[in-house]
Amino acid sequence: MDTKVKTRLNLRERYNLMTRDLDWEPSYQSIKDIFPFLEYEGIKVHDWDKFEDPFRMTMSAYWKYQAEKERKLYAIIDAFAQNNGHLTLTDARYLNTIKLFLTGVTPLEYMSGHGFTHLGRHFKGAGPKVACQMQALDELRHAQTQLHAVSNYNKYYNGFQEWRHWHDRVWYLSVPKSFFDDAATSGPFEYILSISFAFEYVLTNLLFVPFISGAAYNGDMSAMAFGFSAQSDEARHMTLGLSVIKFLLEQDPDNLPIIQRWIDKWFWRGYRVLTLVAMMMDYMLPKRVMSWKEAWEVYGEENGGALFRDLGRYGVKVPMGWEQACKEKDHLSHMAWNVFYNYGGAASFHTWAPSPQDMDWLSSKYPDTFDKHYRPLWEHYAAEQKAGRRFYNATLPMLCQTCQVPMFFTEPDDPTKICYRESTYKGDKYHFCSDGCKHIFDNEPEKFIQSWLPVHQIYQGNCFPADVDPTQPDFDALAEVLRWYKIRPGEDNMDYADSPDKRNFKAWREQATTN
Repeated sequence: MDTKVKTRLNLRERYNLMTRDLDWEPSYQSIKDIFPFLEYEGIKVHDWDKFEDPFRMTMSAYWKYQAEKERKLYAIIDAFAQNNGHLTLTDARYLNTIKLFLTGVTPLEYMSGHGFTHLGRHFKGAGPKVACQMQALDELRHAQTQLHAVSNYNKYYNGFQEWRHWHDRVWYLSVPKSFFDDAATSGPFEYILSISFAFEYVLTNLLFVPFISGAAYNGDMSAMAFGFSAQSDEARHMTLGLSVIKFLLEQDPDNLPIIQRWIDKWFWRGYRVLTLVAMMMDYMLPKRVMSWKEAWEVYGEENGGALFRDLGRYGVKVPMGWEQACKEKDHLSHMAWNVFYNYGGAASFHTWAPSPQDMDWLSSKYPDTFDKHYRPLWEHYAAEQKAGRRFYNATLPMLCQTCQVPMFFTEPDDPTKICYRESTYKGDKYHFCSDGCKHIFDNEPEKFIQSWLPVHQIYQGNCFPADVDPTQPDFDALAEVLRWYKIRPGEDNMDYADSPDKRNFKAWREQATTN
């Protein structure tokens, strides 16, 4: 009997054969035993086959696509290193943005890879399983390419050598770390929303596009290469996250209030991490592509507004805190850099007061706020430093229990007043930097009372080397904390003006451009 064989399959058929058709229904184990977390969060999924991976990429296509990107990426990285590209930077101040990126962002990429591996195991549907597997590989690739791209700087400059050690210990790095710790200790549905929505859509749009453009503008072809290589993956990740949100909203109306609560929470958590990106763009790039305010208006207000209009037909509302975030665009970077300038003795990178030219640029970008609220502050710091009294704050700041950022944010409608909120839980008082962080805590107090707050840990004596005796008369608490951090005073931290990085960069560039 003749059998009619279809010799050419379309893309959808090939994708289904290589993904959906590899799935099966269990016969001797229950679904609940195999996928124990599916009902953990109250999310209801009635038909996993309704999930459509928007890219429908097979693993063979994925490897070919990524291999081509790797060839181009490493060609640029190698050429940059072989041609002493580090001497073509606008200024060695720029390197401190890369130090912050390496310690604050790269470990998150690695953690994200583990998280999506976990999701691939605990989602029942074949579609999201395959999509999560590819994203897990993407995230590990991002961590590797970032490490390779910046490793050349470690040969010449300080502040790169202990990046992994610092991520787990240094006070300001608890901000991005706590974001991922919070996500990783949630259920699978909340995790994918937290990362694919807050991390990918809210965070990386503002990191890998305007900031990485700044890297290119400052002569860093190595960082530019990994940033733009990663951003093509991020577009796929954002699409996956939105597809999952829409899929869950279409599965059952009871999912809407759960997802709205997560969107409220993770928008605010992601936005607070962006505080670091804001000061990187406005204060740490010697040559700037755009201000934080301009970047927020394009990638936050315009793109985010379009996203929430799209989700509005499902009943999703603009997240809590959106209005405050839009108000803070005139103040966020200035407040943040002031704190880091104060605590530059306890950071693993250099800080500095903006030059008169820098302040003129900031004044042009923030005409309603900079001259009024922030220029007098920087002029005072500059005068003190010129007189030999460079200011370093020797105290420890109060931290927000939720986002773990020092309590320096001001009231949304009053930039002269520190925003301060508190909650009492089981007889203990907890402090917050905003209504958003207080709201998150009040919804999950048992989770957030366990937060590892660096300042609390220092005061409790948990951040000293094992050989320290605090009872000795010559005990220096800050020096011992820095030793526990493995931060070398004067080399990895303090003011850029007095740093070996500045001296070496100047000397090496003169050698490279003269006879």
